[in-house]
Amino acid sequence: MSVSLRLSRGGAKKRPYYKIVVSNSRSPRDGKFLEQVGTYNPLLPKDAEDRVRLIEDRVRYWLGVGAQPTDRVARLLDKAGIKERVATHNPKAAVPGKKATERAEEKAEKAAEALEAAAAAKEAAAAAAAAPAVVEEAPAEEAAAPEAAGE
Repeated sequence: MSVSLRLSRGGAKKRPYYKIVVSNSRSPRDGKFLEQVGTYNPLLPKDAEDRVRLIEDRVRYWLGVGAQPTDRVARLLDKAGIKERVATHNPKAAVPGKKATERAEEKAEKAAEALEAAAAAKEAAAAAAAAPAVVEEAPAEEAAAPEAAGE
């Protein structure tokens, strides 16, 4: 029989309260258990004394005879200093999937096109600003020539 240290839920709807129990790993979550070795109240502040209560000698006994804690109970035991938990590392956790990568690439392409269009518009505006100055000078010269012919 494989034995596990796990949480058994109690409390009302949306008001959880957990017992830390030693049970057969095949029994249901809130079903039959061998021994209750602590409590966990997640509604209390993290620095509250009563948030996690453990019977340390019983927990150490069950760990000594091969009971395996669940992830959450392992975290609680690590905080209590009973059993050190190795931090898990998933390097691909932050890597976006295929669809998200495609959307990001499309967004980057659109942004690059928008920057190119803005740069082209600035160049056109600069050229347009320079061109009217040249156009204004040419008619002024032509206007001076007919006046000279009239005199």
